[in-house]
Amino acid sequence: MTFDCPIPRLRTFLEHLFHNHYGFTVNQAANISDALISADSHGIQSHGVQRLAMYDAKLKAGTIIAGHEGRIISQSDATSLIDGELGMGQVIAHKAMGLSIETARRYGIGIVAVRNSNHFGTAGHWAHMALEEGFIGLVSTNSNPLTVPTFGVCPFGGSNPIAFSAPGDPEDFEFDAATSTVSLGKIEVLRKTGNAIPGQWAVDEQGNIDISADHVMRNITRPERIGGLTPIGGPGEVNGGYKGYGLGLVIEILTGLLAGGPLSADLKGKAISHTFLTIDPARFSDSRMFKFAVSDMQRRLRSLPSEPGKQILVPGDKERVALRQTQQHGVPIDEVTAHQIAQIADEAGLPVPWKDTTAKKTAS
Repeated sequence: MTFDCPIPRLRTFLEHLFHNHYGFTVNQAANISDALISADSHGIQSHGVQRLAMYDAKLKAGTIIAGHEGRIISQSDATSLIDGELGMGQVIAHKAMGLSIETARRYGIGIVAVRNSNHFGTAGHWAHMALEEGFIGLVSTNSNPLTVPTFGVCPFGGSNPIAFSAPGDPEDFEFDAATSTVSLGKIEVLRKTGNAIPGQWAVDEQGNIDISADHVMRNITRPERIGGLTPIGGPGEVNGGYKGYGLGLVIEILTGLLAGGPLSADLKGKAISHTFLTIDPARFSDSRMFKFAVSDMQRRLRSLPSEPGKQILVPGDKERVALRQTQQHGVPIDEVTAHQIAQIADEAGLPVPWKDTTAKKTAS
């Protein structure tokens, strides 16, 4: 069963929850809400409100500290380093990407590294901020250990996403993907809905493909983690899994090691590191021609011959379709997440956002 929740009601609920219940400022609560709704609105349920129970637990445990937005501890021309002071990842990311953009205005490029942060939602949400200024954005983060190395049976790297955005005219380019085959959030969603894992997304403690979302989650949340997500390309070397493994290590270096924080392998639920890069394309070529070329590249891709009954897509196409659907019908919330949100709402003295609406209840 799923509940379709109108976006305005969900936004109001989240802003009241984070401001009045958890103690964030009005602006911080709005930034957190925007990030969560952006994920759900674009069909990325793994990083939307289904994460609310995780944030609630971490705020109560003090591993996320409400109000902390990080402090700049070093700065030199186009570079900055921020200590997140264990604040909410979305709050720190908003500050860091804003600083990266501000720096790019001055120098043509701005890079901000962050340590001691927390889960910040989708990396693409922060890369998108650069588009609003006509800039290129690149954002990455490490995470708790989730991904096994090629031929490994214990996780070492995180899901370690790369998000990249470039302005186009009339169409921007946006890409956001984990360097693991999928993010852990997708496994969490399958566990909640009772569905099997459809691909070679994870291995068990023996290195065998594991299609049980429940078993994968139990293995990956043990004190001594076993099994884990496969890197892009899947297990072994035949389909290039070693390339995804290598890309994940690149992100480890660009985030944790660059910021002076820990590797994913050494994280214990906190102290995540991020990197935010902004580039002004006008410093390299005519910005109008650049934007046209970005858009024309996508047009050419879609016009190529395709398999019978198939359509060539470019990154962001599916998310744009999902956005139109959620704007019309609301954000779909699975039954387990709906129950978790209802418990949090009751504790906070707030009505659930789908209550007394015409939001439909449908079989998932």
